[in-house]
Amino acid sequence: VATSAVRDAEDGPEFAAEIERRFGHPVEILSGPDEARLAAMGLLCGVPEADGLAGDLGGGSFDLVALNRGEFGQQATLPVGHLRLADLSGSGMVGEVIGRELESLPWIRAARGRALYALGGSCRALARVMIEQTGHPLHVVDNFSIDADYARDLCRVIASGGGKSLKKISGVPRSRMATLPYAAKLFECLLAVVEPDRLVFSGFGMREGQLLKMLPDAFRLQDPLIASCKSMAERIGRFNFRGTGLLQWMAPLFDGESADEKRLRWAACLLSDIGWSEHPDYRAEHAFHRVLRVPFAGLTHGERVLLADAIYVRYNGEPESALVEPLRGLLDAGQLSWVRVVGLALRLAHTIAGSAPGILSKSKLKIGADTLILKLPPDRDVYISETVIRRLKTLAASLGLDSEID
Repeated sequence: VATSAVRDAEDGPEFAAEIERRFGHPVEILSGPDEARLAAMGLLCGVPEADGLAGDLGGGSFDLVALNRGEFGQQATLPVGHLRLADLSGSGMVGEVIGRELESLPWIRAARGRALYALGGSCRALARVMIEQTGHPLHVVDNFSIDADYARDLCRVIASGGGKSLKKISGVPRSRMATLPYAAKLFECLLAVVEPDRLVFSGFGMREGQLLKMLPDAFRLQDPLIASCKSMAERIGRFNFRGTGLLQWMAPLFDGESADEKRLRWAACLLSDIGWSEHPDYRAEHAFHRVLRVPFAGLTHGERVLLADAIYVRYNGEPESALVEPLRGLLDAGQLSWVRVVGLALRLAHTIAGSAPGILSKSKLKIGADTLILKLPPDRDVYISETVIRRLKTLAASLGLDSEID
């Protein structure tokens, strides 16, 4: 597919035709609305229920799409890409041009108090600057979220500082430095007009939207997180491990959980054996980093920490580790409790079953009045060890319960 650079060029059609002639492959020149929709489809890979306004910034154009809980609304393309704005730098009219273009789209104000999603290479570079400047503990662009007022202040500083002021910030591509202040100016103006409650950056965009469009429905409709966790478990796990048995075994500990909480618990089950091949002294640390930074769609930063920390606890990581503590600041007390219970339950389950399939289903967890009960089959002596008893007691204590083996 070809985007605004070809669409707006005088010889765009001839250029596309020449590519088709030389390589025998058709070239589709996307319209502005089509380009905007593909970018929004890419966003939905990581945020299926996105709600607010998505803006995909390219060199020549800025594509906007209204989103209503994952459904597309109005769309538009504006000729204010970061390269075009840079071309206006000597005129002193950058802010005026941006303001005039945004005012032509009154419907974007419907995203007030909701999310503004930022897509595109310049936006990812902008996110890296904001992560650095705010001291955010997780250096992952996808789903990095920042308060809209704070983001607007940072955009104002970046826009006024020029490209040279960005050279000391790690992770900003050199090719983006010259035009990044113009991207910042655009978002400063957009934040002022729309007044969202937060700015959310996406690691996905038009390319991922095009890929998603090409996939069969059976793949396109999968939950991206669960599908990715299954794939990882199959690649590096010891067994053909789908996690459903472990998910069901733990279920009595999570009565009344939401669908989102169950989804994350399933993901934790699928990832719970990924550290088996690591040296025991480094298993917890390596598994934590692997899960925290895994390139999966469908995770907020808080959810990344939830999963990584649960796997860290599963591998008996040091509770007060300097590795984990700064990131735990992204979680509230209830989430920290969830992490501990999930991690300890995973540790107990793998101890009972030896991480092999088909064994855990012979046991059962049950919560009594004030006791966590582990029910075992008649040949229970095969399952009981000092380690199982100790880990059952630790799990029960995390729930404020006594423990018992039946």
